[in-house]
Amino acid sequence: MPIQYPAVLKETSSGGRKAWGANDAILYALGLGMASDPLDRNELPFVHEVDQKVMPTLAAVLSRGLGVTVAQLGFDYRYSVHGEQAILWHRPIPPQGEITGEGRVVAVYDKGDKGAVCVTETSLRDGATGDLLATVRVTSFARADGHCGAPSEGAPDPHKVPDRAPDLSLRYATRPDLALIYRLSGDMNPLHIDPDAARRAGFDRPILHGLCTYGIACRAVIEGFAGWDPERLASLAARFSAPVFPGDALVIDLWRDGDVISFEAQVPDRGVTVLKNGRAELRGT
Repeated sequence: MPIQYPAVLKETSSGGRKAWGANDAILYALGLGMASDPLDRNELPFVHEVDQKVMPTLAAVLSRGLGVTVAQLGFDYRYSVHGEQAILWHRPIPPQGEITGEGRVVAVYDKGDKGAVCVTETSLRDGATGDLLATVRVTSFARADGHCGAPSEGAPDPHKVPDRAPDLSLRYATRPDLALIYRLSGDMNPLHIDPDAARRAGFDRPILHGLCTYGIACRAVIEGFAGWDPERLASLAARFSAPVFPGDALVIDLWRDGDVISFEAQVPDRGVTVLKNGRAELRGT
């Protein structure tokens, strides 16, 4: 069933719970390529249960299955693309715990023959205290659901990165097997492991998870401007513009303007930009 507008705006989710432990947070960090040098004392705390630090973008993994479902939204998953990801952190994500999730549909925009844009949001709360930990927002592009009757205008303008040379550029080599590790955090889509599934989707080999690239960008912001303190990150948003293949070398370009960090990610060897319109905000500066 296609998107039913405006009825889809009333779709919600609640009551879901998810628990995780220190090993889950460590596996997630390894899936981002953290501590590839096991003697790096800046990255070691993210993969060691002693005085453990947690990559904030773990919130994206934890939100999986707690928000409004594709079935509720009504669009065909086969023709949908993960367009944008944003997280707002209200409190640090602990190394272990249990959360509840509450999901809602924020907006739908009709792009006619091109499809429809659907924005959903999931609020993650501490399962014991009810405190709000993070708000996770996902923008999906449903290519088969244009002409659904939603407004065509009104979407926020994308963040513009500064028109000057980057203040900092960081390079990360992704391992050829990185998608095999990252998928163990919960995204088992065969597109990321099965060569035949990748070819059917139009790729010559499996691609890296978009949220893995997003997590690597988070790593760059924390390394470059937060002194390796993940609790200083208040928000992170970006648009996915091209796939990354495991083994690609990523270059993250970053610009700082006060508490706001703009960023883009590129694969220079292939001449493509894979993350655009990146915006992070720091606290405590």
